[in-house]
Amino acid sequence: MLMLAFLAAYAQLSWGLKRLGAGDEEDASAILFAGGIGGIVGAKVYYAILYHDWHLLFDRSGLVWYGGFIVGGLAVIWVLRHRHLPAWRTADAAASALALGYAIGRIGCFLVGDDYGIPTHLPWGVKFPVGLPPTTAENMRTVWGINVPASIPGDQLIAVHPTQVYETLICLGIWLVGRKLIRRHLQPGTAGLWIFALLAVERFGVEFLRAKDDRFFGSFTLAQVISVAVLILIFWIWAARSHIRRGRHDRGSPSEG
Repeated sequence: MLMLAFLAAYAQLSWGLKRLGAGDEEDASAILFAGGIGGIVGAKVYYAILYHDWHLLFDRSGLVWYGGFIVGGLAVIWVLRHRHLPAWRTADAAASALALGYAIGRIGCFLVGDDYGIPTHLPWGVKFPVGLPPTTAENMRTVWGINVPASIPGDQLIAVHPTQVYETLICLGIWLVGRKLIRRHLQPGTAGLWIFALLAVERFGVEFLRAKDDRFFGSFTLAQVISVAVLILIFWIWAARSHIRRGRHDRGSPSEG
């Protein structure tokens, strides 16, 4: 699924770059390669730092979204500077590719039983007998710190929210929004900022349903804190761009001329 995610992201990125006049297939390949390598490295390093165990770098699990996003993003910025690509138009194309790749990657998380949610009685709740870890009552209590009634045996499987499926569906929707924005030929950077903001909101919301052991900020997870930081940064960039545009407009207005 990770490979399929990269292939789909490449196809979307190549289309977006051409549509926006920002680059070609070779540029898409360079961006995807840098983002992929940087993303995987960042995701693993973030995971190892989070649990204070460098042996986790070589574990099959532990591809953490925000670790990959930060390091992968820095790698992509390096490629943009090296290949002299237009930053904002490339960001527009890359953001929609990121949403699509993330949506497909989460299918892999569902199939392997990783990154699932808290217990639920909803009809679409899923039990993961070979999950990471299995969704037994004992694991809910000891691994995730979830209050499960003592009357439920420790080895009994419990249905949980399939948060991986939620993220896949939501991010596919974000991807479609991104394609629509790209087709409208808005001011460079507008589509990218919208997509990154929607991805941050999506992650912030789904964390309430995730089975997590990193709620270091009351009931909030580290990913939620980073999501808020990303949103603040996006709003600041948006405000700064608006201020610059107003300044240019004022300098060029007839009354000031």
